[in-house]
Amino acid sequence: MTAQRITTGDGGTVPVACTLTPAGLAGRTGRWQRLAARAMTGRAQTADGLRLRFRPGPGVEEELRTLVALETECCPWADWVVETGAREVVLDVRAAGEEGVAALHGMFTGL
Repeated sequence: MTAQRITTGDGGTVPVACTLTPAGLAGRTGRWQRLAARAMTGRAQTADGLRLRFRPGPGVEEELRTLVALETECCPWADWVVETGAREVVLDVRAAGEEGVAALHGMFTGL
């Protein structure tokens, strides 16, 4: 089976695939679920990915930024951006191509 690939902004291609082991994926999923239970206020699919909204609070932005750094390593085919405001912390995740967008839409359905 061949992994689906998306074209990056510089014309190269990368596979739309997760590099985590099953145990690593379970641990990461648990961290996202705990953060979501503690502070997530909204989840919306966008045309090119996903937007997650969080209440600011002790450790929320730090954990979100840590998770984004980890996701950037294992999912380099997506663009992960955290923006902080006075009333919320927003994560926008974007990907190019139908395969990347579909993968993002499916990644956080359990939150």
